[in-house]
Amino acid sequence: MTRLLLASRNQKKLGELRRILEAEGISGIEVVGLNEVEEFPEAPETAPDFEGNAVAKARDAVAATGLPAIADDSGLAVDALNGMPGVLSARWSGRHGDDEANLDLVLGQLTDTPDERRGAAFVCAAALVLPDGGETVVRGEWRGTLIRERRGTNGFGYDPIFVPDGGARTSAELPPAEKDASSHRGRALRALVPDLRKLAGS
Repeated sequence: MTRLLLASRNQKKLGELRRILEAEGISGIEVVGLNEVEEFPEAPETAPDFEGNAVAKARDAVAATGLPAIADDSGLAVDALNGMPGVLSARWSGRHGDDEANLDLVLGQLTDTPDERRGAAFVCAAALVLPDGGETVVRGEWRGTLIRERRGTNGFGYDPIFVPDGGARTSAELPPAEKDASSHRGRALRALVPDLRKLAGS
């Protein structure tokens, strides 16, 4: 059994990767999170793009643990805000991980933006780094529209105000399996499946 480190403490991300591996029929990989390995100092996210942050996090995890590692960096790119908050999504309000404050700020910034100009995309870059130095970086995008009021209790971050193109529910109203099938992170992680099959020897 190959241990694969997902360089995150987010249990929802762990669950998502495990569900994708199961759906793809990949066995022989045990996914563990940062809470399950010896703690190590994590470098701050300082790259100007999602890909740079993802690779840096994965490299740090491999160097500290010796395990193959996946890391991701994701966020919301709002058309009317010139692609922001982007890599600053988790700390847009000035406090890292304050979902409610971040949501309030984005909604406030879009108050006068008409519905037809409220397009946005969730973006995820995922990096797989191996102990032998091999690296794969992929990107997934999920287009949609931002509504004016929160709806739904699933998900996290900006999910309650994001309605995917072609849908009527926010991503916070979608059941996990349905979200996995379409989401930016799901698309990015599935793009890593060929490399994960090799890692599993399947």
